[in-house]
This record gives sequence, structure tokens and C-alpha cells, in this order.
Amino acid sequence: MFAKGENTQLYRILVRDLVLKCSIGIHAHELLAPQRVRVNVDMAVFELAGPQSDDIANVVSYEDIIEGIKTMLANGHINLVETLADKIAALCLTDDRVNSVRVRVEKLDVYAEAASVGIEIERRRD
Repeated sequence: MFAKGENTQLYRILVRDLVLKCSIGIHAHELLAPQRVRVNVDMAVFELAGPQSDDIANVVSYEDIIEGIKTMLANGHINLVETLADKIAALCLTDDRVNSVRVRVEKLDVYAEAASVGIEIERRRD
């Protein structure tokens, strides 16, 4: 487990405008075909202060987050964008170095008059 202390500092990891197909929604027509969702993730991450080696093990990998989201979406239908956002936040917080995460999930093709509809949540480590 990563321990926050005097020799730690925060940095941010961002995933911006990740657009994926997803089986999501509560209406009958939403069960028929996947629809596009846009996901944004902003994580506040602890790191040890001082020089770090140039090694992926020293950072939280955005690649792992993106692959985790893709796997989550491949696991079947999700009713609510709120549920998806909460699952993404939980995925991010599995790494002890993540102090907090903000997740925005938007459905892109619901209303012709709107670019998107969706939600944004923030979760913090206790």
C-alpha cells in the first residue's frame, strides 16, 4: 500500500475525450445497438518527491485505465451513466496512489439538439 507522507506530492493523470461504443441505457431501443459515449477522467495521484527513474512502475498508467474501461464496456449492458461513472472511478481508485478521481460520462447521440448529455462525479480515497 502506498503511504502518503511528508515526501509525497500530487500530480494529475488525464484521459480526455475517450469515445467508445457502449451498450447503455434504460430504454428498449438502447438495448438493440451500442451507442457512443465520451469519457473523461482526471486523477490526482501521489508520487514520492525527488528524482524518479524513467520507469512505468513509478506512475499510474493511463493505458491501464483505458484498457480497464474497454474491458468494463465489453462485459455487457449498463443501465445508467451514473453506474458507468462510478465503476470507472472505482477502477481508478484500485491503485493506492490515486487520491481522488473526477469522471465525466456523456452519451453523444441522444438528442440532435445537444452535443451530449451525461454526468460528472468525483470520488476521494477515505
